[in-house]
Amino acid sequence: MIQTITHEAVIKSVDSERVCVTILQSSACSGCAAKQLCNSAEAKEKDVEVFTSDAMSYRVGEKVLLEGRLADGRKAALVAYGLPLLLLLPVLFLSVWLTGSEVLGAVWSLTTVVLYYLVIFLFFRKRLQQSFSFRISH
Repeated sequence: MIQTITHEAVIKSVDSERVCVTILQSSACSGCAAKQLCNSAEAKEKDVEVFTSDAMSYRVGEKVLLEGRLADGRKAALVAYGLPLLLLLPVLFLSVWLTGSEVLGAVWSLTTVVLYYLVIFLFFRKRLQQSFSFRISH
């Protein structure tokens, strides 16, 4: 059984093979009845691009359900947070051990993480966009 994550979304724009939708990402307490009295409730709008062959069948302003696989969410978290952490820590400890300077260790480890994200952006962005796909359902 494939587990899915669903969000209500509104279609923002439509191209020939791409639909841009806006989802309202809210914190866990935003559904609380006392949220108007509390400053911790927050909600953000996020734009998501969905590549589909029947993109022209959707209209701007239409409300839809956006579905994604839970496994894709876990994989995205690994790529975004897990792998950079696995790079940062060994580089930090190794550079502090080799140089004896915590400042240089911090600089080297943060530089490594920046280079990781730069490589992901320049060389693997298209592959990741295809790998992490969403579907639109009515």
